[in-house]
Amino acid sequence: MPAVMIQGTGSNVGKSMLVAGLCRAALRRGIAVAPFKPQNMSNNAAVAAGGGEIGRAQALQARACGLHPVTDMNPVLLKPETDTGAQVVLQGRVIGRAEARDYAALGTRLLAGVLDSFQRLGAAHDLVIVEGAGSPAEVNLRPRDIANMGFARAAGVPVVLAGDIDRGGVIAQIVGTQAVIDAADAAMIRGFLVNKFRGDPRLFDDGYAFIRDRTGWQGFGVVPWFADAHRLPAEDAVDLRASTGQGLHVVCLTLSRIANFDDLDPLAAEPGVRLTMLGPGRPVPGDADLVVIPGTKSTLGDLAFLRAQGWDIDIAAHVRRGGHVLGVCGGYQMLGRVIRDPMGHDGPAGETPGLGLLDIATEMAADKRLERVSGTALGHPVSGYEIHMGRSHGPDCARPFAHVPAPDGATSADGRIAGTYLHGLFSDDGFRAAWLARLGASSRPGYEAGVDRALDDLADHLEAHLDVTGLLAVAR
Repeated sequence: MPAVMIQGTGSNVGKSMLVAGLCRAALRRGIAVAPFKPQNMSNNAAVAAGGGEIGRAQALQARACGLHPVTDMNPVLLKPETDTGAQVVLQGRVIGRAEARDYAALGTRLLAGVLDSFQRLGAAHDLVIVEGAGSPAEVNLRPRDIANMGFARAAGVPVVLAGDIDRGGVIAQIVGTQAVIDAADAAMIRGFLVNKFRGDPRLFDDGYAFIRDRTGWQGFGVVPWFADAHRLPAEDAVDLRASTGQGLHVVCLTLSRIANFDDLDPLAAEPGVRLTMLGPGRPVPGDADLVVIPGTKSTLGDLAFLRAQGWDIDIAAHVRRGGHVLGVCGGYQMLGRVIRDPMGHDGPAGETPGLGLLDIATEMAADKRLERVSGTALGHPVSGYEIHMGRSHGPDCARPFAHVPAPDGATSADGRIAGTYLHGLFSDDGFRAAWLARLGASSRPGYEAGVDRALDDLADHLEAHLDVTGLLAVAR
């Protein structure tokens, strides 16, 4: 079936954005196109149509294709819980937890699911644009690989290799990849491109020619730095960025297992909001108007992390000064009196005191709620998704944050402390404006339309600097 795979010489070389831009370019050419990533490792997940979860990057790529996200677009999602272990999601559903050393034992089952999803997706579309993960040059991982050449060989999908010139050494990245991978794997690569160039691309003409001559691969172009990348949701926590706005100071705690952090993108885009992503070891600024405790893959682990930074003391002082606090998903659970985990679903079994800022209690359970929802908050329509374990109850739930359509979240009696399980709520212009107005800030409408414009601009950018026609022809 017609498909092409964008692999990278390393992590964070821009594969996700390249695929999103190529998807939008193909859509504008009248091609029924879909994105696919065999395996993703991220705690930034999206709820797909019909339930199930996939990486947020694939949800954005689906949007670039004019599609609703489905679980077949990212059949294997690894959600890190510790430095060595991750929750394993197959075709949208959790199948267990694996330590890194044990992951290879799942290889046959996972590859079967990957190929099943790919065949189903390809049968429904004219073209599939596939994103790799990490680098095919990680030859130590090749025997159990399902994310790069392991998939490309099994599915017969040709590859275009992307290098990142911004980090330096792009010639060695691309030529070195050919040098270390198996000859049969190298034969899957039809060409290369160079991404993230700053300055005059003509200055790299000699380097580009060297790569082409040394590898024998076709060159598809040099892509200059896309300055408007900040208008698109970031995939990885390493891409978290503060805003340059002025006015309301919003401080978000960068937890060790922060998840679904793109909830804050609409706030970062507001000119009347200054967003600070607070890293570990830094105190909560005294001029903060609002402290946000975001979602996390490990509520209990990150509650301990929060306390280890002294942020619990800072938050208490912030509240005494009259400041506001918002907890989202796992952050909402932390705001309560207690978190009970009798069966050890989120760590060691037991009971852990929360921050005590909301009169609620949370009990963890094995089942995970995965659902796209819509309703109202502050009298305005809101829509988003829920993706969490655990249920929260208590007196402050009598003042829900939203109705989607059932009551969601809780609010303190004075209205300054609030929590919600709803992800994506700030994307709705009316609600965001009303919520910011209560904090004394104004809002600029059009966030969602701005994301679509950014996807169009990204496609224009690639069309201007890549041989998109030639690259898409590789799929045939």
